Amino acid sequence: MRSELRPALVLFLLLSLITGLLYPLAVTGLAQGLFPAQANGSLILRDGQVLGSALIGQPFADPKHFWSRPSATGDKPYDGANSAGSNLGPSNPALHAAVRSRIAALRAADPGNTAPVPVDLVTASASGLDPHISRAAADWQAARVARVRGLPEARVRALVEAHTEGALLGFIGEPRVDVLQLNLALDSLR
Repeated sequence: MRSELRPALVLFLLLSLITGLLYPLAVTGLAQGLFPAQANGSLILRDGQVLGSALIGQPFADPKHFWSRPSATGDKPYDGANSAGSNLGPSNPALHAAVRSRIAALRAADPGNTAPVPVDLVTASASGLDPHISRAAADWQAARVARVRGLPEARVRALVEAHTEGALLGFIGEPRVDVLQLNLALDSLR
């Protein structure tokens, strides 16, 4: 029995050392060396202060800002530790009620806007953390943001254009706008 137990224990310890210590250290070292910004969370810094991540959305409720997609992470919006979709199907009454409530809030913030509300402003992404909105969602909000800030609408639309990212590899997905980056650009205007 001992003759079988000893090799099994040695192999267990060796594999634990390799897969539990050496491999994670090597991968972490490579990531830090080759992609330090991404390995550290793609943090957005200004004057040494962390303002957010390019990978995780943030809630914005002030009418002078562009608003993000709704978060599906529960009581704490955009909580990366609680990433999940809402799991509400298209026939679920709770989803219908949430969408109606979100449309009402958007209409109340911009009563003059009678255009259809883009779907990504009233539904959460699959992860509940998406930092992007569609170009249509940004365009839908541009007049409100310009009016509340007292800026020419053309200037706000130019900022939207400047912060629009194209489709991945030119053909995967739709153009999108990073809400945090756009709002930071707006806040830096004097």
